[in-house]
Amino acid sequence: MGDAKDIATRLSPGENYMRLARGEMPESVPIYTMGFPGLYGETAVKLIGPSLFDETHIAPAPAGRRDIWGVNYIANEETNFACIPEPNNFILDDITKWADILKTPELPDRIDWDKLAREDMERAGLDRSQSAAMAVIGLMPFQQLVAFMGFTNTLIAFSEEPECVEELLNHMADVYMPVVEATVRHYDPDIVYLLDDTATNYNPFISPAMFRNILKPVYARLTKPAVERGIPIQFHNCGRCEDFLDDMRDIGTRLWDPAQPTNDQLAIKAKYGRDLAIVGCYQWTPHEGYTEDELRASVRSCIDALAPNGGFAFTGGVMTRYNDHTYDRANEWIRDEAYNYCKGYYLR
Repeated sequence: MGDAKDIATRLSPGENYMRLARGEMPESVPIYTMGFPGLYGETAVKLIGPSLFDETHIAPAPAGRRDIWGVNYIANEETNFACIPEPNNFILDDITKWADILKTPELPDRIDWDKLAREDMERAGLDRSQSAAMAVIGLMPFQQLVAFMGFTNTLIAFSEEPECVEELLNHMADVYMPVVEATVRHYDPDIVYLLDDTATNYNPFISPAMFRNILKPVYARLTKPAVERGIPIQFHNCGRCEDFLDDMRDIGTRLWDPAQPTNDQLAIKAKYGRDLAIVGCYQWTPHEGYTEDELRASVRSCIDALAPNGGFAFTGGVMTRYNDHTYDRANEWIRDEAYNYCKGYYLR
């Protein structure tokens, strides 16, 4: 087990993470915590952005809350208290009739963007000398369509009515583009965060051609304001989505999370090097009789496999049900080992 106290580093967690985002070599292996406070008070990235839309699918909300499009969300023990669209309560069953059925949300008439940005960043507790600022694009095109129609109807629509799908996704992008453009201009983020889950644990939901022809142009619209200013994109895409990485790179993605082990992490690292940072990668399934030493060794093994030559940030642990503290101690060991082993990794 390493000891972070014995290694002197110069870079703040935020600047260290930005080296990763720029394809440069960090001092330490960055630890990504999705904007939440990091271990021992170090937080590489903090989430910022306007609170104009109630992003129910991103920020957990009370059960029964509707999003800006009218989708009802629920959260209960069965969903592990994560908000999901209420099952079988779809607001759209025919993609060809979306323009007649969906009500378009509207922004307030007047927005003092500079004032809003100051207030939001103060609320986030952003200290740019310590943490990088990550602005979130609230629209998840594929997932929002699933929220409207359910998975089955969405996949049928992609196959049978791709032109209508494109029209609806671009309409949603029209709604969000003023927010994206103003966020980039007034919040001046270091990184822009795009989220959309397009794969299961085993395979993508859609073909690479569908991703490229239908989703990619919408993603490119959403990321363009940042890309034009040289701001790197971090793309959150769960599951085995490695088939989409080339296209994700084309729209400005320089960091990809959570890069789960269901993807061929070593092959991806060999292909892209530091041009596409893989963020995440650690996943541990508990078994009876596991030990602290075993757990800590698994953290070091993951880091040693993926950290050489940069292009990697660590995050992960043991997934637990809401309010289930069975593995709190295990996750504490994981976080502690990662912190100590990652700090100053490239200075040794």
